[in-house]
Amino acid sequence: MTVPSADELLFVALGGAGEIGMNLNLYGHAGKWLMVDLGIAFGDDSTPGVEVVMPDPTFIEERRDALAGIVLTHAHEDHLGAVADLWERLRAPVYATPFAASVLRRKLIDAGLVDVVPVTEIPLQGKFRVGPFDLEMITMTHSILEPNALAIRTKFGTIFHTGDWKIDSEPLLGELTDEATLKRIGDEGALAMVCDSTNVFVEGEAGSEATVRANLTKLVRKQKNRVAVTCFASNLARVESIAVAAVAAGRHPVLSGRALHRMLEAAKECGYLLDFPPCVDERQAGFLPRDKVLFICTGSQGEPRASMAKMASGEHRDLVLEEGDTAIFSSRIIPGNERPVGRMHNALMSKGVKIVTDREADIHVSGHPARDELVRVYQWVRPKIALPVHGEVRHMIEHAALARACQVPETVVAPNGTLVRLAPGLAEIVGHVPAGRLARDGDGGGTIPLDGNALRERRKLLWNGSAAVTLVIDKQGRGVGRPVVSLRGLEEADDGTLAADIVDALAEMLADLKSAERRDEERIRDAAQRTVRRVVRAEGGKKPLTDIHIVRI
Repeated sequence: MTVPSADELLFVALGGAGEIGMNLNLYGHAGKWLMVDLGIAFGDDSTPGVEVVMPDPTFIEERRDALAGIVLTHAHEDHLGAVADLWERLRAPVYATPFAASVLRRKLIDAGLVDVVPVTEIPLQGKFRVGPFDLEMITMTHSILEPNALAIRTKFGTIFHTGDWKIDSEPLLGELTDEATLKRIGDEGALAMVCDSTNVFVEGEAGSEATVRANLTKLVRKQKNRVAVTCFASNLARVESIAVAAVAAGRHPVLSGRALHRMLEAAKECGYLLDFPPCVDERQAGFLPRDKVLFICTGSQGEPRASMAKMASGEHRDLVLEEGDTAIFSSRIIPGNERPVGRMHNALMSKGVKIVTDREADIHVSGHPARDELVRVYQWVRPKIALPVHGEVRHMIEHAALARACQVPETVVAPNGTLVRLAPGLAEIVGHVPAGRLARDGDGGGTIPLDGNALRERRKLLWNGSAAVTLVIDKQGRGVGRPVVSLRGLEEADDGTLAADIVDALAEMLADLKSAERRDEERIRDAAQRTVRRVVRAEGGKKPLTDIHIVRI
């Protein structure tokens, strides 16, 4: 299957289905593919040296002549964060509403691509055409400005692609969910709903930002000395709520963190937050009394280079938290970030800083729909097919069960790489395509396969250490002097017992080789590698990454 025919409508996710993050969705029809979102996820302890992970676009890269365009639903990293990394492999026009386009432009400037990538701004509720697809942006509510769903219209019917969303009667910033348009899509007859599954296990509703603002205001008023509050930088309604809470408590807000400044700049560029409370520069904050300042910080997920982590470690250039101060976490911990957040909490508490999280106070609401909200939108849209995305497999399976309970006739659970024919006929899985992972390696911006040799070796080093051996041999392949052994992450004792045992075993191995074997360097190298691993495994239970260097004299 090179390109989809005019007689079928296909869907495949290369990211974001079977996981939360790095969304990449593809719709195929009439010889063209439409990409919806191109995002990233963040590395964890299983990806040493890697901060950013993204979908491998090889499947669509090989068909990029058929890629009609890339539509971004909103400005969160897991929906647009990979555009700067992967666009040159795709070379398709990009479409986004003004705020997402503004955020993306800043990333493209950093990557040197701002004059290369064609970005078309679509107005809110705008209608436009990409290849054979008629598209309509539909205003939703989420934890960022300008979240959009998409109505994707084809000759087979309308697909309602939700993007990330919730229902919030008081979002504080941005518009309400466009209920009328969702009902209109349902009345017209929706073929499929491709929907966010993040909070399918959560009963009730996600909650309102207005409630969080009121609770933050009460909480900040009760605090003495310095207060630092962290949240997701992209949640600008929350950032504004923190600043409002600071002013209400007679404190001067201080913005700390590059991501916060960039998001606020993008918002103001698009006409939002023009009356944001005045902020004191970080460099001047130290001159204010402790009870007259509030730091608005990046770092809610324990990111080591973020502002809150630097204050926790005492490494921030301008700001400090001390005994008697308060750190408020107006966020949830993203699964996988428990350990870095825990380390940061411990560092703060060891300084005598009081910690307040969403467990102690009602200071966070999710940006994703809980079960009651999902049911309500299924009742409005009434799709023929439910196709859950944006969740782990357990979320997607539960979401499909919920959709069936909402009387949706057909449900399909399609993890990354699963090719689904939505029309004609019943929706069905018709094949599978490659759906790998790439890692942004270091600060240079290059990408490497997540399951490739480089990261496989790093993981092996992390868990098993390494052994490097130099063997000096003469022309007859006999050992000259004793082998030199260097161990990393293996030997804990100071007496060098393990290294000495390896040296003895290597000397014995060389002496036992037959004359013909001594003339074959590959044979010597293989034998030495087996010898090192045998000794280390016997004495330490490890399987080290082993390098053998042979010098002939």
